[in-house]
Amino acid sequence: QVQLVESGGGLVQAGDSLRLSCTTSGQTLNGYTMAWFRQAPGNEREFVLAHVWNTGARDYAESVKGRFTISRDNANVYLQMNILNPEDTAVYYCAAAWFSEIDNYRLPTAYPYWGQGTQVTVTS
Repeated sequence: QVQLVESGGGLVQAGDSLRLSCTTSGQTLNGYTMAWFRQAPGNEREFVLAHVWNTGARDYAESVKGRFTISRDNANVYLQMNILNPEDTAVYYCAAAWFSEIDNYRLPTAYPYWGQGTQVTVTS
């Protein structure tokens, strides 16, 4: 069982930056493909970006390319968000799946482990 806790959300203005953290305690995230998803009110949960463990590849949703980046260490995953705009307003979730047990890492259903989410609100 992997327990994930997100932090770092908040209220910011358009053009600002935020760094979200996803932390696990008592275990390593080595071996897990990690991803960030987001969900705005009335919308489905959507893929933001992922780091694929076994290849080292990073994949980004088109809407965040050039603005968001993912990084990680043994027990944490980070989402650096730059040049935020109001369309980025959502609850952000981190997710984990063992690298050999995941197929399409862009699908929420591929991930068995989730954090509780952290709210990001961007005003214009």
